[in-house]
Amino acid sequence: MKAITVLWGLAYALIASAATGQERLPVRDAKLLMLSALDAPDGKAHGVLVGDVADAISKRFNATTPIFIDVSTEKRYAQPGCSRLNVRFWQDGVQLPNYGAGGVQAPRRQTIDFGINYCRDGQPPRSLS
Repeated sequence: MKAITVLWGLAYALIASAATGQERLPVRDAKLLMLSALDAPDGKAHGVLVGDVADAISKRFNATTPIFIDVSTEKRYAQPGCSRLNVRFWQDGVQLPNYGAGGVQAPRRQTIDFGINYCRDGQPPRSLS
């Protein structure tokens, strides 16, 4: 079962790269991409979520497309290896419940962004300057 998940993850990564024109690393969480963005000259890293969490999210929302992750640096702090990062998760074909009408909305792109102050050691920076 694990081998099938890994193969699907690699297939998703290849499809994602072709569809978006960006190389996307298959990851099980955003941490590796956050570290990559800290080190990248342009402050960016791109991936596709794979594994049990990705499968559960896609199943919950009846989506069949990959879950993409884009990390970008908003600000670099004076402390080496520390930045303010924006982490964006997005997926096409998501079907959210339409609670007011009692049905399901048409499939659409769903995006979630969050900002985080993050350092290479996994801790927040000591100072925000």
